[in-house]
Amino acid sequence: MFSYLSGMAVSNRGLQLLADALRRRRGELRTRWRRLDVGRQALLVVAYLRKGETYADLACGFAVGVTTVFRYIREGLALLAALAPTLAQAIDVAKGKAYVILDGSPARIDRVAMASRGDRPFYPGNTRSTG
Repeated sequence: MFSYLSGMAVSNRGLQLLADALRRRRGELRTRWRRLDVGRQALLVVAYLRKGETYADLACGFAVGVTTVFRYIREGLALLAALAPTLAQAIDVAKGKAYVILDGSPARIDRVAMASRGDRPFYPGNTRSTG
């Protein structure tokens, strides 16, 4: 179980995927020791990606130096980039889908719940309180 003092929900599967990649990379490099273990480094990278915190804030939260945070994030991002599909592979997957969201932003598609104008809190004609 990994912990970081923040209000952040993360996927255990995603953390394990990155931690496994970091573990393999450290085995290839044959590093003797690191300031953070692979689980904490994976959490550091995910916290950076998810919350966009500064290196100084992350350094304070993980009790490491700012330079260490920079190096660990760069290493984690390089490994994630190596795991990512190529553009050709992504296009092949997209061909089989009904729709594709290219920018990664979530889209509200629950049309049943959004059936009436009164259900839309920010609809210009809505006079109901949302609160």
